[in-house]
Amino acid sequence: MHKDIATPVRTQEILKKYGFSFKKSLGQNFLIDPNILRNIVGHADLTKDSAAIEVGPGIGALTEHLARQAGKVVSFEIDQRLLPVLEDTLSPYDNVEIIHSDILKANVKEVIDTQLAGYEDIMVVANLPYYVTTPILMKLLMEGLPLRGMVVMMQKEVADRISAKPGTKAYGSLSIAVQYYMQAEIAMIVPKTVFMPQPNVDSAVLRLIRHDAPPVQVKDEDFFFIVTKAAFAQRRKTLLNNLQSQLPNGKARKEEILVALEEAGIEPTRRGETLSIEEFGKLSDHLLPIFHS
Repeated sequence: MHKDIATPVRTQEILKKYGFSFKKSLGQNFLIDPNILRNIVGHADLTKDSAAIEVGPGIGALTEHLARQAGKVVSFEIDQRLLPVLEDTLSPYDNVEIIHSDILKANVKEVIDTQLAGYEDIMVVANLPYYVTTPILMKLLMEGLPLRGMVVMMQKEVADRISAKPGTKAYGSLSIAVQYYMQAEIAMIVPKTVFMPQPNVDSAVLRLIRHDAPPVQVKDEDFFFIVTKAAFAQRRKTLLNNLQSQLPNGKARKEEILVALEEAGIEPTRRGETLSIEEFGKLSDHLLPIFHS
């Protein structure tokens, strides 16, 4: 077994050897605790028949643990300065492919088809850069990729919002957008002390497992997401006010919106955060003919 990359001493050695300095703009915070890494990988339930996709490998701390558990690891790294570092630190592992690319611009489906052909079980496992967590998650969810799920580290506050239940302060359109595709739960809280450099916030590992079928069947997915976004546009406003101000020509369609709410069995005075994903599904189906006529 090779010496873990993720210890404070080894991390310092590697950074010094390559004269590496952290780029704040890339949200680089490297993990320096092997136990935490083992736990993260443990939550992904990987075997040698599994493949893992990683975003932002840094110097390879998590990548190494994935390589030990999974059959194949594909990792997207945007920072060119890290490519020679990764080639060095991950040299003991022949089942890792580093792709120099911004995950937000990458054709992930094509990468899966070419690099991970033959793998039925694919998980995204990553310590996500905090400043682009949501766009990365939404891209991976909405591109219809053949993923079993994701185990991803992010700011605790974002993980709270994604896993939130109706009626709570954290619950919003992001909760619904993710929970439409995946079951979401916080697997562990990660203190800032296990990072180098230390971030200003606590982190959490979110475990997302894909639903066999979405929890609600809607007639038009895009419109469903438009309605949920509209409902949370201003949290203090009632559902009726938000729908009127956010949907096209909504003010002129107040009566029709009221009818749709009544047909869906939802009081117009309720606020977005009190509605379950099922209620949003009903509502968007009843509103659809009004706005798509």
